[in-house]
Amino acid sequence: MKFRYGVPTRQKGMTLVEFAIIGAVAMILIFAVLEVARAFFVASALTEATRRGARMAIVCPINDPAIAQVATFNAPGAGNTSPIINNLDTSDFVLEYLDRAGNVLGNPADNFAAIRHIQLRVVNFEHELLIPYANITFTMPEFSTRLPRESLGVPRSGAITPC
Repeated sequence: MKFRYGVPTRQKGMTLVEFAIIGAVAMILIFAVLEVARAFFVASALTEATRRGARMAIVCPINDPAIAQVATFNAPGAGNTSPIINNLDTSDFVLEYLDRAGNVLGNPADNFAAIRHIQLRVVNFEHELLIPYANITFTMPEFSTRLPRESLGVPRSGAITPC
């Protein structure tokens, strides 16, 4: 049997095959760790989006479009899609005005005095994994924030002001 560099010549290509197998497993694990971290980031950002939007809703007039724009990490009037989270736009938010018992008010403008809380939810947000050659998308759970009402855009003088 011939030896070359201390390795039998019949096993010359074994190192390459072993590296290909171990390298593929290592790459899959690296992508998995990155995707889990990215999913946690998106979940945290969605929680922050509902908090920002709910905070805006308690001081702005009822159903002001600026509420959802601020929730998507934009300035009021700057756009409807998020610059931070892919696929997040203003249509993913549900704004609800609640009475004292926590029931959703059907027409909050007509029941202005009955509003006690504001709830902003992100529903049916589709998170897409960025794994090469795999188009995997899943629906994130619902995120919501509920805050007690404040001015709702009405100052003490009684005039409605835009945010």
